[in-house]
Amino acid sequence: MKNVGIIGAGSWGTALATVLAGKGIDVRIFDVDEGHLRRMEQNRENVDYLPGVPLNEHIAMAWSSEEALKGADAVLFSAPAQHFRSALESALPFIPEEALIINVAKGIEQGTHKRLSEIASEKIDLNRYVVLSGPSHAEEVGKAMPTTVATASVNLQAAEAIQDLFMTDRFRVYTTEDVVGVELGGALKNVIALGAGISDGMGFGDNAKAALMTRGLAEISRLGITLGAKFETFAGLTGVGDLIVTCTSMHSRNRRCGILMGQGMDPEAAVKEVGMVVEGMYTAEAAYELAKIAGVEMPIADAIYQITKGNLKAAEAIELLMGRERKHEQA
Repeated sequence: MKNVGIIGAGSWGTALATVLAGKGIDVRIFDVDEGHLRRMEQNRENVDYLPGVPLNEHIAMAWSSEEALKGADAVLFSAPAQHFRSALESALPFIPEEALIINVAKGIEQGTHKRLSEIASEKIDLNRYVVLSGPSHAEEVGKAMPTTVATASVNLQAAEAIQDLFMTDRFRVYTTEDVVGVELGGALKNVIALGAGISDGMGFGDNAKAALMTRGLAEISRLGITLGAKFETFAGLTGVGDLIVTCTSMHSRNRRCGILMGQGMDPEAAVKEVGMVVEGMYTAEAAYELAKIAGVEMPIADAIYQITKGNLKAAEAIELLMGRERKHEQA
């Protein structure tokens, strides 16, 4: 593959562009915010979302989806999860017939409760659709710090093709066919990261965070297996790996937003303070509703959702969770 088109010029799309461009692959980036693209072109840097990472000569701005995707061997979508449907629909007429489609957004669509591959299946053959996910902050990938992720597809050959496309000596890629597990792990860890941030914001320590992460992973696994995912996936990079990095790092928007809420800030104000899309705020509602539909108990995710909606204060949530009836750990 020699040409890749990217839809979405946020921090993650830009970081992945630098990985590809570092291998001599020509990348064209399109974003609906033309002013943002103009600044990137002028500064040769994404000063808005990924400052300090220069864009080399293999990265060019495109001023339409058509321009970005013309002749592309692969198309990478890095739009926020709640905008993936519209981004795909807008780009679809210009995606070359043989191009593989990569999605790096992590979320569940509000209203429909669909995973992003389920949205894609309405428009394209999933044999050409690949998810790229794992513990990977854009700020570190852009600076070529060692990172390991996974690609997932129902078509293992497609996952392997994208593995080869991205693999470098600083960006290691594994493959899997468990699209359901990879997507749910990537989406739901954002909800638990909000909780980890809330715990930190309230001044609690490592004990509380470790418990929240561990029991949060149990909830994610429980829902995932019910929906057809493999248990092993949640013990891997896109499960516990992504959960660890998102719950513990200040690069994490979800954790930062949670910290502000834990300190007493109104949820909407906290999102504005973070200044970028906080996927967990949207996924919390979708996860809450999806768990009810699937008949899966997720008390931590439920409590976090109620906090994000302003229905429950963080201190009240702690009392509810710690006061639940005793259970067997594997129940």
